[in-house]
Amino acid sequence: MTQRRVALITGAGSGIGRAVAVALAADGWRLVLAGRRRTALDETAKRCGEDVRAVPTDVADEGEVAALFERLESDFGRLDLLFNNAGIDAPVKPIDELDPADWRRVIDVNLTGAFLCARAAVALMKRQSPAGGRIVNNGSVSAQTPRPHSAAYAASKHALTGLTKTIALDGRPHDIACGQIDIGNAASEMWDGNEAAMLQPDGGQAAEPIMDVAHVVEAVRFMAGLPLDANVFSTTVMATKMPFVGRG
Repeated sequence: MTQRRVALITGAGSGIGRAVAVALAADGWRLVLAGRRRTALDETAKRCGEDVRAVPTDVADEGEVAALFERLESDFGRLDLLFNNAGIDAPVKPIDELDPADWRRVIDVNLTGAFLCARAAVALMKRQSPAGGRIVNNGSVSAQTPRPHSAAYAASKHALTGLTKTIALDGRPHDIACGQIDIGNAASEMWDGNEAAMLQPDGGQAAEPIMDVAHVVEAVRFMAGLPLDANVFSTTVMATKMPFVGRG
């Protein structure tokens, strides 16, 4: 009998993380759900059924990430997929008005958190039997082209692309694949309805089209379902008519 695969999803308490968790559970994956809010994680776990562990974790905290992976390995013995999805934003302000504390928190979660989880995942994937696994980093279209007044978020996502590339290189000899999905304007319960007033490069505001989060889920499922000798290294999933190509 083939052993069921194990996935760890960070930022699993809502939005894209929750939607991906529910879909992977339906596909038969065993899940570990990480996020800062116990109540939200429990709600996601309830929607996923059995063989799910909800582990409250601040991914920016090295000790909490270590405890998360200890729990994962103790309960399931291995890891086949890490979906590095946790992320936050800073207040929308020009760079000269951005509080350094807000900058640090975004970098800590979006970049250092992804690093800490990937670091632990690679170590486990190298020593488990059979070895290998996959890491999917949730970037953003802001990893390619920033919005105005988004220095911390855009910098964190640009840097995440560099992290994706280095994980792919370091993991290659060990059957560890790494790819990145850059997402633009996906509607979920995290979407606050501000599509009617999105800041544009010319300083104005304009409504922007959005897509259903289900399309993001299908892309992640496809990436996760590939054999380890194939990899989607980089993909962008976005609302077709959003003003991304040609911004500015």
